[in-house]
Amino acid sequence: MQWWKAILLVLGLAALFSLGIILGHFAIPKADQPEATVPISPIQDLDQEMLETVMGQLAASRIQENLRELSLKPHLATTLRDDYLVQLLLQRWQSPDSGLDAAGQGVYEVLLSFPSQEQPNTVRVVSPGGATLFSAQQSEANLTGEQGDPEVVQPYAAYAPAGTPQGPLVYANRGTESDYAYLKEQGIDLNGTIALTRYGGVGRGAKAVNGAKHGVAGLLVYTDPRDINDNLRFPNETFPNSWALPPSGVERGSYFEYFGDPLTPYFPATPSAFRLESDNIQGFPPIPTQPIGFEDAQVLLCNLGGSIAPDSWQGALGCDYRLGSVFLDNGTFPRDSLVNVTVHNRLELRNSSNVLGIIRGAVEPDRYILYGNHRDSWVHGAVDPSSGTAVLLEITRVLGTLVKKGMWRPRRSIVFASWGAEEFGLIGSTEFTEEFFTKLQERAVTYINVDIAVFANATLRVQGTPPVQSVVFSAAKQVSAPGKSNLTVYDNWLQYSNRSSPAHGLIPRLGSLGAGSDYAAFVHFLGITSMDIAYTYDRTKTSARIYPTYHTAFDTFQYVEKFLDPGFTSHHAVAQTVSNILLRLSDSLLLPFNVSDYSETLWSFLQAAQDSLGPGLEQQGISLGPLVSAVERFDRAAVALDGHIQTLKNTSDPLKVRMVNDQLMLVERAFLNTWAFPEEYYYSHVLWGPRTSQVVTFPGLADAYDEALGTPNDPSAWAKVRKQLSIAVMAVEGAAATLEPVDAF
Repeated sequence: MQWWKAILLVLGLAALFSLGIILGHFAIPKADQPEATVPISPIQDLDQEMLETVMGQLAASRIQENLRELSLKPHLATTLRDDYLVQLLLQRWQSPDSGLDAAGQGVYEVLLSFPSQEQPNTVRVVSPGGATLFSAQQSEANLTGEQGDPEVVQPYAAYAPAGTPQGPLVYANRGTESDYAYLKEQGIDLNGTIALTRYGGVGRGAKAVNGAKHGVAGLLVYTDPRDINDNLRFPNETFPNSWALPPSGVERGSYFEYFGDPLTPYFPATPSAFRLESDNIQGFPPIPTQPIGFEDAQVLLCNLGGSIAPDSWQGALGCDYRLGSVFLDNGTFPRDSLVNVTVHNRLELRNSSNVLGIIRGAVEPDRYILYGNHRDSWVHGAVDPSSGTAVLLEITRVLGTLVKKGMWRPRRSIVFASWGAEEFGLIGSTEFTEEFFTKLQERAVTYINVDIAVFANATLRVQGTPPVQSVVFSAAKQVSAPGKSNLTVYDNWLQYSNRSSPAHGLIPRLGSLGAGSDYAAFVHFLGITSMDIAYTYDRTKTSARIYPTYHTAFDTFQYVEKFLDPGFTSHHAVAQTVSNILLRLSDSLLLPFNVSDYSETLWSFLQAAQDSLGPGLEQQGISLGPLVSAVERFDRAAVALDGHIQTLKNTSDPLKVRMVNDQLMLVERAFLNTWAFPEEYYYSHVLWGPRTSQVVTFPGLADAYDEALGTPNDPSAWAKVRKQLSIAVMAVEGAAATLEPVDAF
């Protein structure tokens, strides 16, 4: 870390600093960085006029050109094109006219997975004598020219092991534990079989893990037209004639079940980091796995014999889906033909880069508003993730220009991030949180994620922890909805997705955060108030689980321009909404978080626990009384803090403001408990951790309860329930204590 020591020694000199200093001591103005022409008062509040200026300077045409450049070529993580985009971001953020105060690159050596170029993965049907009767396509059809680019990576399942399993084919629906159990109940011997599954239901890696438990030797995964295309399956019905996935389209993806660099869990993947031995890595799929297009899946499924699959297992390939493990007597293949899956994936250590830029705060430079988006894609990635990067670049251009002209400087620091290797398992962002764990826990106010900025052009979609609801609503009310001049983004959102709130009446629905993008480490590992923002489609008009060309070679600029967002008005609306949120968070005297909105979540969780778990807990002598008391205490503390905040709106005492803002910033951290999910990497947030139970309540408690019901006479199972209840009570009481007056200990 000699470079870090050197930076500390030269603090105060004008320079473009490396990654460490970007998040470090940036409070001191540099000689070559103009300060705002009007000094910022310690008690200055959000400037509405500046807010309007920023939103007015964002241009849809610039976002469009950004996306054209970003998605011009495939840019798989750590490839030459990915490196080119690193330099593009650095060039933009170091521009003397529109750049940021500083920008730098952070490099991590991480373990990635790639298919072999010399030995492509194959899927074949072979006769009993070993002759090849059918071979699945090794690449997608070149429909628009982009799919023929030599840098398009062959469809593969990242981190799936190499191998050549061969066996009878069975259809296992979505590859859930219950799906495989159903096959066994039907008398099908799964040992040595090849399971054909469709996307959805459970994560990619879980399909392989679940199958391996029952003896499955190899896994195939495809996207069914019923799940993504509203049953469209013919070439004239699909891209490039519509937004639907064409028959050869294959969803690539990571089958790693955790996130972060697989070799260095809880350590940043720097040269000094402890690395696991390869045999000790957790979370890789245990059996060879290969994704295929539904055109090839149709050949397999529509020739498969055995019993008819249940109605819920049927899809839209134009035939009855059967369970296997033989082919039809009068089908294309002999009845006892086998399926061979040959996988030549390999693991490689690669250098992956994050790019970070910063605008230093004038009053509270040690409080960070973080805004990030990953950069790498499986192929061209126009939607995922370049739509988000295109918006990010336009926002930084506008804000950077204002800073360079001396017209504006935020109260708090804004840190912009372009994460590397997200597609392999949120790697860049996770390594960043590991390296700067202490600094971020002490100083980060919030993390804003805009991965896919635009899925489609119908409505806003926001996921986040409850305190962000108020600031998102305020921003959405100031942005015009695309194509609907008489509606705001908020009004339009309310029409598409809403709920009834006891405190606020009818409001747009805010989703919760799982682990689908780079916010995961921030909220689950660090306890940082977070949000994820996008424009999306009308779910009443399509059953698509995501935009149809997701992770395929058809996710191109033409696809976005023609089908998702003609005119880039939705991209523009996202940029305006995000920039509005950014300025509210960075410039408001008092952080615009409403912690009382957490009370609503806690009451909801408590009610669900009382209704669904309460009777069973009482039979075991377990009382929810302490949890009731904890939620009541939190509610009182939140209401009291809201009242105290009202008294501070005209204060001239910056210290009182700082104390309250710290309470608002730190309440999310109070919900962390490292023992809440001991079997899961990084998950520490007691409210938003993984949950298999159908009861929407405290996840650790709900899952422990379900497990105990399965072994009702096992005292250790009920002891685990008591432990999880104590964890929930402690977290809620800790959050309440954070909100209570700071002089009350």
